[in-house]
Amino acid sequence: MMLKDQKTAIIEANRTHEGDTGSPEVQVAILTERIAQLTEHLKQHPQDNHSRRGLYKMIGKRRSLLDYLMKKDIERYRTLIAKLGIRK
Repeated sequence: MMLKDQKTAIIEANRTHEGDTGSPEVQVAILTERIAQLTEHLKQHPQDNHSRRGLYKMIGKRRSLLDYLMKKDIERYRTLIAKLGIRK
């Protein structure tokens, strides 16, 4: 579970302008944090398939947002990937 101040910090770090809460960069950063937390949860609870389904849905959503950003502005995409360390 992500706390409000954690989410606010992520938004602050990734926003493109003042008051930005919904740009692809912010959405991907928030999803990345939630995915990391859920991955840790699933290491402790390997049979929690309901949460696993949620994880897969979040990964798909993040993938879609990244595809959109790549199509729209490749430089913003590359910057975001490097900043969040998503690609191996």
